[in-house]
Amino acid sequence: MWWIPRRRPGRPPKALAANGPGARERILDAARTAFAAQGYDRTPVRAVARLAGVDASLVHHYFGTKDALFAAAVEAHFGPAHGLADVIGAGADGVGERLAAYFFGIWENPATRAPLLALVRSALTHEAAAGVLRSLVLSRLLERIAQGLDVPEPRLRAELAASHLVGIALLRYVLAVEPIASEPAASLVAAVAPTLQRYLTDPDPGLTAERTTAGP
Repeated sequence: MWWIPRRRPGRPPKALAANGPGARERILDAARTAFAAQGYDRTPVRAVARLAGVDASLVHHYFGTKDALFAAAVEAHFGPAHGLADVIGAGADGVGERLAAYFFGIWENPATRAPLLALVRSALTHEAAAGVLRSLVLSRLLERIAQGLDVPEPRLRAELAASHLVGIALLRYVLAVEPIASEPAASLVAAVAPTLQRYLTDPDPGLTAERTTAGP
């Protein structure tokens, strides 16, 4: 009887590890390309692996699940936490304008727009993608901004701001509704900044009092 050596858990076979340095980055690049072109539902892990030139087992080794791969692929381009210092750094005054400029700046950049389009389109039909969108836009960006400003009801404020920004992004970049689809980005920033400022910094952003009066 042949003896087959057992490999240590969590390590890919040597044949897979031989893909060498940079394999993880190649997988992420391939995932961004595939998800942007096909969306979440129509992109199997095997297709990402083929595009990256690796075995599917190596994809699972690095990322575990398709959901985790999708999240990593999108976040690698979006990187919302990286913009927090600039948005919050100057304090509450003008935070609405800085947030709007940051948000639309990401969408206007072709390199970051593609994975975000894949994310938003997939989020409309798939819960895993919707979870990634919630995490990136709400938990990792807007809630941190609201908490950094030290205001009451930070989650409510973050959700109000997110609804405004994501709604405009859906109309402009996904559905291409005119005239908002052709409006200069600078005009959009100027238009939405006062609303974002109110949501994030006013003592009562508009819903707190009504909710308190209505009770639980």
